[in-house]
Amino acid sequence: MAKKGKKYRAAAELLEAGKLYEVDAAVELVKKTSTAKFDETIEMHVRLGVDPKYNDQQVRGAVVLPNGTGKSKRVLVFTKGDKVKEAEDAGADFVGAEDLVDKIKGGWFDFDVAVATPDMMGVVGRLGKLLGPRGLMPNPKLGTVTMDVAKAISEQKAGKVEYRTDKAGNIHCPIGKASFENQKLAENYQTLLDTLIRVRPAAAKGQYIKSVTLSSTMGPGVHVVLP
Repeated sequence: MAKKGKKYRAAAELLEAGKLYEVDAAVELVKKTSTAKFDETIEMHVRLGVDPKYNDQQVRGAVVLPNGTGKSKRVLVFTKGDKVKEAEDAGADFVGAEDLVDKIKGGWFDFDVAVATPDMMGVVGRLGKLLGPRGLMPNPKLGTVTMDVAKAISEQKAGKVEYRTDKAGNIHCPIGKASFENQKLAENYQTLLDTLIRVRPAAAKGQYIKSVTLSSTMGPGVHVVLP
């Protein structure tokens, strides 16, 4: 196991072992334990009482955080015809069709999210093995396969984040930057938590929210009181 650095150990000493903190106190602490020279991302980790190996217990979706994530997303749109201008006017960074497919096949991935109109999915489908593993494949459940490309672009630019259970039933999701005001981080936290509670699978039995932890990119985890 890798040895933790001095800054990490010093940050960890600010936390009481085994203690669960109220949201406001947890946000304050996670910012105090963010000691890197760059503006660290604040992440929320939620352990859910689900078994992701069953399709009816998987939790996946997207939500627009009220205060964004602090990261500017580069949005690519697969479309054609009149939708090209709509996408460009809405602020898409890259717009195209087969030309973008060829570019991606050549190894180009300088974008953070891909949106596609339904009529383009036959073409985009050829990129499944390239986009899928990177989490970049447009998906109607995430609002990235749609005819309303302007809305999709606007949401992505405003701070839409995707959440998905991993193999252990955990959700890992950014909710902002260490430079954010405490209240803005707390609002983003609550929005994501409320969303996860709302999309609880009917097949999930027993305790649903098992644990919630906040952490900065380089800092220790701060455990939050369960809702």
